[in-house]
Amino acid sequence: MQGFDIASLAFDERGLIPAIAQDRDGTVLMLAWMNAESLAETLASGSVTYWSRSRGEFWRKGATSGHVQKLVELRIDCDRDCLLLIVDQTGPACHTNRRSCFYTGLRDGAEAILSEPLE
Repeated sequence: MQGFDIASLAFDERGLIPAIAQDRDGTVLMLAWMNAESLAETLASGSVTYWSRSRGEFWRKGATSGHVQKLVELRIDCDRDCLLLIVDQTGPACHTNRRSCFYTGLRDGAEAILSEPLE
């Protein structure tokens, strides 16, 4: 087994890489962005930290909501340009208070809401 070098990843021109969060039960929770620093912080702390493109700052998942993500395993795709974060999710992952951000499906050519917000 070889050591991991964050610089070996293929970040885009903004220095970002997409990161898909998946609960250890297999549910795809969300997609967000990371840069080298947020990934390093995630690996060091075990608490998932993203880069907020809209706010231009680090975003530790759950810092304000309490809906934290703890890193279980990091996986890197074959092109090294996308990350899969296997996480333990506390509470909903989506800001709409749903378990997953992927709650809208296409059914018979129309959009359908597949899950309601959690209580």
